[in-house]
Amino acid sequence: MEKLQTFDSLVSKNDFVIKFANVNGSGSASANQMFAKAVFRMGIPVSPKNIFPSNIQGLPTWFEIRINKNGYLGSKGSVDLSVAMNPQSYNQDVEELNSGGYLLYDSSWKRNFYRDDINVIEIPLTSLCVESFTNAKQRALFKNIAYVGALSVLLDMEYEIFEELISEQFASKKNLIEPNLKALNIGRDYVLNNLPYPIGLTLERMDKNDGKILISGNEAAGLGAVYGGATICAWYPITPSTSLAEGFEKYAKKFRVDEKTGKNLFASVQAEDELSAIGMAIGANWNGARSFTATSGPGISLMSEFLGLAYFAEVPVVVFDVQRGGPSTGMPTKTQQSDILACAYASHGDTKHVMLLPEDPKECFEFSAMAFDLADRLQTPVFVVTDLDMGMNDWVVDELEWDDSRKFDRGKVLDFEALEKMEEKFGRYHDVDGDGICYRTYPGAHPSKGAYFTRGTSHDEYARYSEDGEINATNLRRLVQKFKTASELVPDPEIILSDKKNCSGVIYYGSTSAAMIEARDMLKEEGIELDLMRVKAFPFNLDVWDFIEKHDYVYVVEQNRDSQMRTLLMAEGGISAEKLRSLVWFNGQPIEANFIAKKIREREPEKI
Repeated sequence: MEKLQTFDSLVSKNDFVIKFANVNGSGSASANQMFAKAVFRMGIPVSPKNIFPSNIQGLPTWFEIRINKNGYLGSKGSVDLSVAMNPQSYNQDVEELNSGGYLLYDSSWKRNFYRDDINVIEIPLTSLCVESFTNAKQRALFKNIAYVGALSVLLDMEYEIFEELISEQFASKKNLIEPNLKALNIGRDYVLNNLPYPIGLTLERMDKNDGKILISGNEAAGLGAVYGGATICAWYPITPSTSLAEGFEKYAKKFRVDEKTGKNLFASVQAEDELSAIGMAIGANWNGARSFTATSGPGISLMSEFLGLAYFAEVPVVVFDVQRGGPSTGMPTKTQQSDILACAYASHGDTKHVMLLPEDPKECFEFSAMAFDLADRLQTPVFVVTDLDMGMNDWVVDELEWDDSRKFDRGKVLDFEALEKMEEKFGRYHDVDGDGICYRTYPGAHPSKGAYFTRGTSHDEYARYSEDGEINATNLRRLVQKFKTASELVPDPEIILSDKKNCSGVIYYGSTSAAMIEARDMLKEEGIELDLMRVKAFPFNLDVWDFIEKHDYVYVVEQNRDSQMRTLLMAEGGISAEKLRSLVWFNGQPIEANFIAKKIREREPEKI
């Protein structure tokens, strides 16, 4: 049939944004995810984002997919094709569309739309499913598959990929393969027989995804915990970290089960609250296991007292903080980077904690495994700080790699033989090497020499209770030395320098990376050059301070209201407020490249 022709219709191949508008609890997410996977299997870079409310069902939900042949996969902030399945959000869905864009809606109930600069595609999806299926639940669910089928024709996609995906998804429930294929073809056949196709937005096979996978940060972090040697996860359900604990359990069932007896070699414990969860994790680590907990901002608040205990008693523990919108309950299903200060200084008194800041699921996997080595080496809590966007959404990343020859770094642990040879008394909090890190033993390592109390109260080198102020001050100074040692062990920042001298610097971290790289390229085309530094960890090392020193001023890009990373840099490095320019975004959606570019462009008019 002829191509759909409308004045100023959008025309683009492998570069547009689709947004699905549905009702929460309608089962649409799996169909939308299937569509994203189909694009990925066509070798085209793709970024799916599930935008959902915090209630169980009934409210509007959206699923946005950015497709970009150049690999720019941060949020774009505009929509080219809207699949509007929810009458509640019609007005918003129509308003968001770019001029010349396409609106596909369920025309079982006819509706007039006020814009005359968009293409309206009418498909009576509900009526078609009512005619084809007798079960009411199936009618509702298969409507989602039907619009995926319609899109496969409208966008000129490969039908075979959808057949493969459906067969794989229902491999364990083969009776569902045929009805899902039927629903897919309902949508396809309607377009083939009734509508012009393809539309101006089309997809063509590429090879950009060779050597890459599509995976969420929580899934990758859960797998990384298994590879990092974790055997115990103590957690309490909270959005958006729950799927991390579930991911760990899924992979532990695959890799941590005794082949002969079938006995689990791991434990996943759902505690009664976050305080219990962190307590269990600390206790397990004290006993020699590698244990962790996964939570979000409200959980960090509740865990603070126990985190202070682990810091002062020097017990290793790993905490995954998948950040969400706050304060208080805030926006539990929206993304932010608003726990930076809470994690860095968690608990009362003088405490500082190690943080790892991955940029994508690949680094979630790598930093997850690394965190357990660091926690053991430093004998302290280590935070892996991600966010909802990174944790719950799938990202295109390079295939995960692991060196099978890699050995766990358990740090300074004295075994029976080492204790037996000791002539002097074992001092649990005695800094022998001057790096702030003391030697420890596992419980039961020796019948007499290895026994010690772990104290959260002030103590001397032999873990004896003491209220002597000088002894306590000496202990606190040693912990500062340990933190300095940590700065040499955590990942170095990633620095990307431009060819131009005397340009401004930009500091960013975490999931802002995708938008920042795109913004840099946009500005470069306009003649604005930037030096970039992605911070990967706290404490900061000398490279961070050198980067700041070499620039007249530096933008700090982050997703929170109060410029928390900027505050941390100022506090730790004595940097003046004038030197660091705040660039913040905190509306709960992933930061956009256009926003970053606009803000920098406004402040550097002389460089255009």
